Amino acid sequence: MTNILNLQDIRKSYNVGTPVETEVLHGISLSLAQAEFVSLTGPSGSGKSTLLNIIGLLERPTSGTLHMAGERADTLDDAGLTRLRGRTIGFVFQFHHLLPAFTALENVMMPGIIEAGQATAEAEAFGRELLARVGLAGAEHKRPGELSGGMQQRVAIARALSLRPRLILADEPTGNLDTVTADEVFGLLREFNQDHGSACLIVTHDPRLAARCDRPIVLVDGRLTSG
Repeated sequence: MTNILNLQDIRKSYNVGTPVETEVLHGISLSLAQAEFVSLTGPSGSGKSTLLNIIGLLERPTSGTLHMAGERADTLDDAGLTRLRGRTIGFVFQFHHLLPAFTALENVMMPGIIEAGQATAEAEAFGRELLARVGLAGAEHKRPGELSGGMQQRVAIARALSLRPRLILADEPTGNLDTVTADEVFGLLREFNQDHGSACLIVTHDPRLAARCDRPIVLVDGRLTSG
């Protein structure tokens, strides 16, 4: 099976070259196959957010190599990282970060509008399809303030999938939801993973959800203990 992600000996330090230089990731090597559904768990302060930011091409590693979708990413310039991130990765966060002045459909279409410079009929049709698939048919023209927390998170998932990403990074996507809604959101991510072949890396503190993933990865003190 083809890997969408390969990390080799990734290290990350802050305040490099100063007396308070601190290494928070200590030689992480990790591969993620296309269509794989993986959980990332670990105690607070273990480096999960830093690792996710590096995988998401939002931060650069201090050393090591990172290949994303067959492309060497750690040597790209900022424009190259933006291009690779935009065409490869969909992000889902604990807090949905929807734009309150725009409708649900407009929020879902926003990544495509940014990429193409305009809204297209194709993007609108796919946006409506995604909202229907997450159970929000008929809510296309509602603004975030008119939707429940669980509904807003569904919009955020549809937005993350609007450019058909090969990798979905979900950072505590159920962290502020009740158990029933959390199970529904998890199920939606799993459904898209299976239907579209998108790999998914989900950061969670919920052991129930982690146990339902294909493979658990545990990070403790900046080192992988499994995975």
